[in-house]
Amino acid sequence: MILHIIGRADWAQAQAMGAHHAASLADVGFTHCSDPGTVHLPAQTVYAGRTDLLLLEIDPALVDAPVRWEAAVPPAPVPLFFPHVYGPIPVDAVIGVHDFPPADDGTFHLPASLAELGTT
Repeated sequence: MILHIIGRADWAQAQAMGAHHAASLADVGFTHCSDPGTVHLPAQTVYAGRTDLLLLEIDPALVDAPVRWEAAVPPAPVPLFFPHVYGPIPVDAVIGVHDFPPADDGTFHLPASLAELGTT
């Protein structure tokens, strides 16, 4: 399972289109994803202050594009690898949708709904 952070409006648009075409596909050629242990890192650096977020739980076997685990850019003090999807994410590959609000202090944490599944 891999995770993708998305705004509610973007998820609604993806559902209507049948797939999520992230803006990063045009910019860098892939869709940024994370795993349960690292999803808080991009959430806090890229999505600080956002309260409209969802976390898509994706089965990579259901994605019709290559999924590659690649080193974080910029490099972290401890090497980190993130899954990158080299194409759109089909709505049918999304096996769960979880609310992803920030905590009262503005930080993001893995939602309890995912922690309860034993994915931590």
